[in-house]
Amino acid sequence: MTNTIKDVAKKANVSIATVSRILNDQGGYSEKTKFKVLKVIEELGYQPNAVARGLINKRTHTIGVLFPKLSSSLVTDLLDGIEKAANDNGSSVIVCHTESNGEKTMKYLQLLIEKRVDGIIFASEILKEEYYQFVTNTKMPIILLSTESYAYPVPFVKVNDFHAAYAAAKHLIGKGHTKIGMISGKKDDIIAGIPRIEGFKQALSDHGISLGSENIVFSRGFAFPDGIEGLKKLIGQFPDVTAIFAASDEMAIGALSAAYQLGIKVPDEVSVMGYDNLKLAEMSIPPLTTVGQPLAKMGEAAAEMLFTIMETGEIPESRIMPHRIIERMSVKERKK
Repeated sequence: MTNTIKDVAKKANVSIATVSRILNDQGGYSEKTKFKVLKVIEELGYQPNAVARGLINKRTHTIGVLFPKLSSSLVTDLLDGIEKAANDNGSSVIVCHTESNGEKTMKYLQLLIEKRVDGIIFASEILKEEYYQFVTNTKMPIILLSTESYAYPVPFVKVNDFHAAYAAAKHLIGKGHTKIGMISGKKDDIIAGIPRIEGFKQALSDHGISLGSENIVFSRGFAFPDGIEGLKKLIGQFPDVTAIFAASDEMAIGALSAAYQLGIKVPDEVSVMGYDNLKLAEMSIPPLTTVGQPLAKMGEAAAEMLFTIMETGEIPESRIMPHRIIERMSVKERKK
């Protein structure tokens, strides 16, 4: 027979209200009473066991993850890695969708603290001062994923976006292209916008390829529609372009779609290259050449770092994960 809160109160010789206050950490009882009640809870196996165990060992065996956008394929791959590590460590994951909204982000951070999660992974967004101060004031462990902070000493896991974008442009140059354009995200985005733009520009400069305002189109984000609009705009301002580097796979696939609509053959007339190596990249027509981020391994590494903090109290070193060029069929070598 399942034991109830009444059974706990009776065996501990306290009131039901006292048991409830202890379970909800509301105060109004002595440490001696709390220890006695928690011991009875454990002996009886009273449900919810997770709450009882959490009060005893200060762990709820849950971690919170904040993403700005849940519809992205990139999020799915990151989350695969996070959940693997969480499962391996006997924990579960609460996922929060912030929509890059500051007020919503703060509400989710408050909710995760109230839920007594053991730690937080903050992904793909800028860590603002209000977020940082709130989390550090609660002494909650936090790891950044696919982002980093220049202002605050928070460990992170990400790819070096500057180097990866440089490698993408260099790959196109190596294929004989000299008229190369880029469909970028927001030009003031310090996480994935500016580093990828600067990496692209540096590669062209280092290889003596002319670069003007016509080479780059700035978008509102990194989604499929941004790629569609980006290609149309780039072709309009740079009609001689023979190769295009898109700052995400979703944008690159949008560019493929727009090229089809405009009767432009990929890769015969224009080569297209993406960034991320999402599962969608190998499903596109033609299959997409891209810069691969080890997304699942990045998610797994971030979660493992979080568990390290929780187990040892030691802050791990940040990790820069390796990128690599994934060659498929959307880039064609251009004969000189």
